Amino acid sequence: MEHVISIKNCTIRQQEKVVLTSVNLELNENEIVYLIGRTGTGKSSILKLLYGELLLKDGEGSVVGFDLRSLSKHDIPMLRRKIGIVFQDFQLLTDRTIYNNLAFVLIATGWTDKQLIDLRINEVLAIVGLDNKLHTMPHALSGGEQQRVTIARALLNKPELILADEPTGNLDPETSEEIMRVLMAIAQEQKTAVLMATHDMSLVEKFPHRVMRVEHNTLKEVEGMSNFNPFETKF
Repeated sequence: MEHVISIKNCTIRQQEKVVLTSVNLELNENEIVYLIGRTGTGKSSILKLLYGELLLKDGEGSVVGFDLRSLSKHDIPMLRRKIGIVFQDFQLLTDRTIYNNLAFVLIATGWTDKQLIDLRINEVLAIVGLDNKLHTMPHALSGGEQQRVTIARALLNKPELILADEPTGNLDPETSEEIMRVLMAIAQEQKTAVLMATHDMSLVEKFPHRVMRVEHNTLKEVEGMSNFNPFETKF
């Protein structure tokens, strides 16, 4: 089976400064992996590499079928159509309804048939349990509902991979668990891989999946979460 993500012996640079070295990461379809680590250790840099904002110059890497070593500017929009991104701060357009937020993305990525656009918007909102919020403005939704909309938005182009960057960072614990259950259901039912950067260790413990930790300028898998101390600095 081909990996959705395959990164081998990769060095990640930001403005020529080395952020991480010897990075190895593999994800299969419908697999969820947590990406943990202190603020500023490089979690976001890994995500930026995967959606083409940072270029791969050392090592090997492929994401959703794209070779990151040979990625061109022309390839990046096509890469991003196969990746859904869920942000911590929602990034919804506040001056338009949920329907119009989602339609904006579809039109921007080449959809032209209004009937198909309507159908897809209804499908993704049903997946996240918000099919009754089609004509609601973002400010009228709770934080959890807004995050469900961002997940729906990430699903519009039927991505093979979802990159979730602290998706529960602005939510209370109960709502965070709801969002986690939505992501787990999507991974299972839509066969979508999920890489989730998070500080929320209670979620990691409650919904166990494979854990990768960024520290000491590299990335390593955490073995045995039951004995894992998130404040311990050694592997």
